Amino acid sequence: MAFFTTLTSRTFSHSAMMSNSIKNVTVIGSGLMGAGIAQVAAQTGHSVIMVDIDDALVSKAQKRIQDSIQRVAKKKFGENEEASKFISESLSHLTTSTDAVTSVGSADLVVEAIVENLDIKKKLFMQLDKAAPSHTIFASNTSSLSIAKIADATDRKDRFGGLHFFNPVPVMKLLEVVRIAETSQDTYDAMCGWGKAMGKVTVECKDTPGFIVNRLLVPYMFEAVRILERGDASARDIDTAMKLGAGYPMGPFELMDYVGLDTGKFIVDGWHKEFPDESIFNPSPLLNKLVEEGKLGVKTGEGFYKYKK
Repeated sequence: MAFFTTLTSRTFSHSAMMSNSIKNVTVIGSGLMGAGIAQVAAQTGHSVIMVDIDDALVSKAQKRIQDSIQRVAKKKFGENEEASKFISESLSHLTTSTDAVTSVGSADLVVEAIVENLDIKKKLFMQLDKAAPSHTIFASNTSSLSIAKIADATDRKDRFGGLHFFNPVPVMKLLEVVRIAETSQDTYDAMCGWGKAMGKVTVECKDTPGFIVNRLLVPYMFEAVRILERGDASARDIDTAMKLGAGYPMGPFELMDYVGLDTGKFIVDGWHKEFPDESIFNPSPLLNKLVEEGKLGVKTGEGFYKYKK
């Protein structure tokens, strides 16, 4: 027990030391994930540049971040001077840009959170690789694409990894830290240290489809759809069974509607294309039909269930 405690303490100290090397962070993408990552980084004292393709997008994200930080401050401090100080200090750490290349000039870490398209991600990192300092670590927030394939666009595979956050980033505590074969131990330690400095609990995973959470969660959701397709049980009864029988906060159909049926289809289609012999990745005719009809879940008002707008 004493040995384990000492070993854990040394590991944590090393990670904490490595996190100190990450002070300047560039987040590429100002959608829900990118803005969430930028917000938490700013709240924890990191200097953050949030980047997107035009001013309207970054302005909208900046307003969303400001509102979110105000809610965090009110919950944490109430309405007093501490809350005002927290808000002003957090926002002072955040700037925005529409030029990805110039934004990485002094970055210690670049986190990409753009569209889930391999070619677009590779093109971005190819450009950034030429502009960023040699010490800069690159990371993708992808939830379904291969980190190694994205890293192929750069000459810094030893300083490349995955940092998979969960939505909403300010609330969800987990951070999957993904390493490829070439990821150096220093890079991995720095990413873990930064994650802990952000207040996240980090777990390590190799570069496998879906990493840990989605690799388990997506097949689970698709098996639920197959039960429904066979007529073995209704969507409502399946959700009730998993909530009351397995203790899940949401049933698989409620979760799919929340995440977006198009997102689930995109992930499985990609995995099926890459691993056609894996039956667990087979697409669902019912899900495909709903997506074709524009029934994508909560965001469109209808998916497996109907929602009041």
